[in-house]
Amino acid sequence: MRKIIHVDMDCFYAAVEMRDNPALRDIPLAIGGSEKRRGVISTCNYIARRFGVRSAMATGHALKLCPNLTVIRGDMNKYKSVSRQIRAIFERYTDKIEPLSLDEAYLDVSECSLFRGSATMIADDIRRAIREELGLTASAGIAPVKFVAKVASDLNKPDGMYVVTPDEVDLFVKSLALEKIPGVGKVTLAKLHEMGLYKGEDVQQFDKNALLKRFGKFGLSLWKRCHGIDERSVETERVRKSVGVERTLPEDIQTEAECLDVMTSLFEEMETRLKRVSPNMEIVRQGIKLKFSDFQQTTVEHRQWRYDNAMFPELLREALSRQQGRGVRLIGLSVGLKSEEKNQPSQLSFEW
Repeated sequence: MRKIIHVDMDCFYAAVEMRDNPALRDIPLAIGGSEKRRGVISTCNYIARRFGVRSAMATGHALKLCPNLTVIRGDMNKYKSVSRQIRAIFERYTDKIEPLSLDEAYLDVSECSLFRGSATMIADDIRRAIREELGLTASAGIAPVKFVAKVASDLNKPDGMYVVTPDEVDLFVKSLALEKIPGVGKVTLAKLHEMGLYKGEDVQQFDKNALLKRFGKFGLSLWKRCHGIDERSVETERVRKSVGVERTLPEDIQTEAECLDVMTSLFEEMETRLKRVSPNMEIVRQGIKLKFSDFQQTTVEHRQWRYDNAMFPELLREALSRQQGRGVRLIGLSVGLKSEEKNQPSQLSFEW
């Protein structure tokens, strides 16, 4: 039986800023973009969360909920430096580390002999080291399967830990609200509720083939999760699947010409990023994303075997056909990368 730990730093960016500037510790604090430039909140401290402030929220809306909110721009170089220190702590216990972002990672400690192999004690010691050496707090979930460990790490936040033993997995997933399962978004959740499915136990009792017919591949994944099945191992290497750039606009724009102007300014950045991972510019798809003034978004993608800026105006016209009079607040460009077995996987890093 595997021993998986999911470590999730508590309000990471905000916590680093509060550590480095004591004047920020006891006030509502958020890291994000300026309200004047249509910024969004990246993260916030727990004081701000009491007012309803959340990550991915528009800064302007966050300030309405919490007028005394202090919003500062993030320092990604500093956060990356701290995350490398966190990574160094992880490596004392295992080399099987799968970062999910700058502030969270899976660790497989099945072969770690410290603390007589107790994953619970290992997780607790990791949290102790982070707290004592870096002045930050982390929460952890411990389980024999990945997704259960990830869900568990959120249950006793902040600065907490939750353990699901092998014998407890079935009971845990039976009582688990479906929205807690990674990959179940608002739209999917609404469909599941329409089918009378609210908890893992409901899915366990539901017809597997009906789930497959309604949701396809995701239906099978959901069925497995609700039975405590997750065969995925902790992946220390990855093959990058896509490259993208996007820009949130200071003010809404309306016309195709305005959108094209913004897109043109993104081309150089897009080409630079793509050449780093695919020097020959070979791809499998090319796409555009628009987010409208009501925060609804649309994506248009076409199959494409070589990157071509001239493809984007066609994609833009198709996306704008869904505009319905709304302004455009964000434009994003993306490509899907050609996946070949000869491509060397890259070492997973906290810096992506």
